[in-house]
Amino acid sequence: MMIPVLLSGGTGTRLWPMSRQALPKPFMKLTSNGTLLKHAYERATSALQACGRAPGEIVSVTNRDYYFLSKEEWRKTDLTRNWTSSFLLEPEGRNTAPAIALAAHYVQAKYGPEAKVLVLAADHLVTDQHAFNEAVHRAVALADKGFLVTFGIQPDSPHQGYGYIEAGAALPGGHTVKRFVEKPSRATAEAYLQKGGFFWNSGIFCFQAGVMLAQLEQHAPVVSQTAERCWQASWAQGAAAPSMIELAADEFEKIPAGSIDYALFEHSLDMAVVPADIGWSDVGSWDAVKALVEPDQEQNRAVGEALFVDSSETFVMSEDRIVVALGVNDLTIIDTRDALLVARQDKMQQVRQVVDALKEREHDSYKEHTTVRRPWGSYTVLERGTGFKIKRIEVKPGGQLSLQSHEHRSEHWVVVCGRAHVVNGEREYVIEKNESTYVQAGSVHRLENKTQDDLILIEVQSGDYLGEDDITRFDDEYGRT
Repeated sequence: MMIPVLLSGGTGTRLWPMSRQALPKPFMKLTSNGTLLKHAYERATSALQACGRAPGEIVSVTNRDYYFLSKEEWRKTDLTRNWTSSFLLEPEGRNTAPAIALAAHYVQAKYGPEAKVLVLAADHLVTDQHAFNEAVHRAVALADKGFLVTFGIQPDSPHQGYGYIEAGAALPGGHTVKRFVEKPSRATAEAYLQKGGFFWNSGIFCFQAGVMLAQLEQHAPVVSQTAERCWQASWAQGAAAPSMIELAADEFEKIPAGSIDYALFEHSLDMAVVPADIGWSDVGSWDAVKALVEPDQEQNRAVGEALFVDSSETFVMSEDRIVVALGVNDLTIIDTRDALLVARQDKMQQVRQVVDALKEREHDSYKEHTTVRRPWGSYTVLERGTGFKIKRIEVKPGGQLSLQSHEHRSEHWVVVCGRAHVVNGEREYVIEKNESTYVQAGSVHRLENKTQDDLILIEVQSGDYLGEDDITRFDDEYGRT
């Protein structure tokens, strides 16, 4: 038995304004075939089937706020008929050591200590699936011998943003690990590249669940013991619905935050590295995204519609309108509906500082896009001003907003497509296309789409405060009360 585990907890602040707190990096769509998370689901299941494993279960470890977004991405794959998906929901991000420890507990509890775990980051990209399948096959053989296996990427530049692994003695299909090196200086990275025998640490791992837990107990006893207590509390709470387990918050916060490399891998004597030339990218910066795009003769690159005139070495990413670069060079231009980033290439590592500054100013753009996805559908802010906000609301078939009220705002709803079932105070009624209704501040109300077609309406809010936190939920089928 072998279970893929996807780690999907990061926010990807270096990829602002595309990646934001409410819709982070795993949900970015960098290709026409879907998001990074969707690619990760397909990559993991393809590798297992190539290794002769029958379709089974795939596990996602993610923040509870991303549960419904992740389920939606899973439904977009062609895997749902043969594979089952399960979710371990973190109350907060605490890096990879707690996430991997709890995933190992989950796999051991369901399949036994010898079951193997293939850990993948949900926000990385792999372009050579065949080579990845081959690397997984070699990693499984080493995991069967009791090794904790990491995948090493052959460096093609002296990159300072990755951790490095120095290979030791040869093994069938790989090497022992001599040591891990945290992000080096440029001079050190250049020396590694010239010497050879060093690999980038990809963050892809393979091991037996029982071996991982035993090694944690030996080398990181505090992580091991606190993770086990968290698991026992979480399993007891979620045993009735094991496909979605909310990790017990009071116990989870006691697990020391940190990476699995620091907690365990740097101390274990049973580490192996499998060289993997798989077309890997951690898509960790706009430079990494740029590298995925073919340049023109002037070394300009674009995702979306762009026009370059007398420009060179410029990267443009645009959501839904043309961007013209005229007489510029060495720029990165990222254009979204509500935010525009223009930066020199040598300043791109400072994007995280931009996000911090927006947080300090309490500007919504660090957190949300103009279009915000919800379990029931989505809404788009069309316009806002003093005392009013206009939204386009789309409720998918069977979708239902929570039973709620607002203290500070009233709402007018106009149906432009579909049929809306409305609860408004003591009344329950239907509004059709071209009809409208009014929801007074303080009224307990609900909007539902009971049809098989999309429901689209325009909402006009008016009031002295229009923040999204002006909401009291009384009932919600998505567990948000």
